[in-house]
Amino acid sequence: MRKIIPFFLAVVMPAISLMAQSTTGQSHFAKLDGDLKVHYSVYGKADPTLVFIHGWACDETVWNMQAPELGKEMRCITIDLPGHGESDKPQMSYTMHLYAAAIDTVLRDAQVRSAILVGHSNGVPVIRQFYREFQTSVSGLVIVEGGLRPFVDAASMQQFIAPLRGPNYPSAAGKFVESMTKPIKDEALRQRIKTLMLRTPQYVAVSEFENTVDPELWKEDKINVPVLMILAKQPVWTEEYERFVRSLVPQLDYQVWENVSHFVMMEKPREFNDAVRAFLKSNRLLAQGR
Repeated sequence: MRKIIPFFLAVVMPAISLMAQSTTGQSHFAKLDGDLKVHYSVYGKADPTLVFIHGWACDETVWNMQAPELGKEMRCITIDLPGHGESDKPQMSYTMHLYAAAIDTVLRDAQVRSAILVGHSNGVPVIRQFYREFQTSVSGLVIVEGGLRPFVDAASMQQFIAPLRGPNYPSAAGKFVESMTKPIKDEALRQRIKTLMLRTPQYVAVSEFENTVDPELWKEDKINVPVLMILAKQPVWTEEYERFVRSLVPQLDYQVWENVSHFVMMEKPREFNDAVRAFLKSNRLLAQGR
């Protein structure tokens, strides 16, 4: 027994600790403007650094099948944008500029000079805005089921938002989430996503949508870093749209996947992770010798 206890303390416990760390990541808080706390988690230590940005009404846990796995090979950072997850949720305007500033705050807190940003859904205009404001901090982008132009005008967006402003927000938002997750065959995953998204405060969710009508977000300026774009096959992603994004992104890997929903990274995590690895390798974004 005396021999077993030292062995357990010296060998087994550190191994258990390492496993726990690789699964949950190291939790941190950075302060935006010295006040607003922005939560993020770090997995792994090696270059390059991937920074994962969730979409509307979500949080960092949508990347639970990416960050721990890819964190075995490189550094991965998942962020709860302001108003979401474990970050502060003050009554304020939730703009893409605010989110870009929050990402910059996290990168400075984590001492990251340059990163590849991965954005899902409404996280796409977030990472694009970050690229505009902090280009020297971006070495690549991964766009997941999000657009580089608006698909409805301001009036139509206001009409869409109207039911979300009322007292029946849980019902209205729930129906919207269900429409996005309907193609997912795994009922437990559908319910997990719905529960997660309805945890985000109504005032945050509505404000974010309201701020997506800002025409400055949709300027057709070039993106001059390598970009991987993964989309689920649906009518909105037309051949004309592909031509449009290729006109903006000279270094583009454009992929449309069949038999997946809006939450492609959660439905097909292994394929998604392999696609990210291949993108990094083909654009020489992995550390030498990897």
